[in-house]
Amino acid sequence: MVCEHGHKYYKSSVCPSCPTCNKENKPKASFLSKLSSPARNALIQKEVDTVQKLSKYTEKEILNFHGIGPASLPIMRASLEEEGLSFMDK
Repeated sequence: MVCEHGHKYYKSSVCPSCPTCNKENKPKASFLSKLSSPARNALIQKEVDTVQKLSKYTEKEILNFHGIGPASLPIMRASLEEEGLSFMDK
């Protein structure tokens, strides 16, 4: 595959994210910088780019986003707790 910026890459999945672009666009700060590219992209796609926005979702809702798995939850929980926040209850 070739992304819109001309980077050539191979993906075995149907997810069209370019690994080179993901690395170049990785945030330097914020909770998003601590997550894997698939999890970060899933949250950005849903416009969840702050812990305040993250706190408006339940863990179950977050896990339903394509690209987010259970390994991301402890990172997100810790980021929320640092700001005195948590995931919404059911």
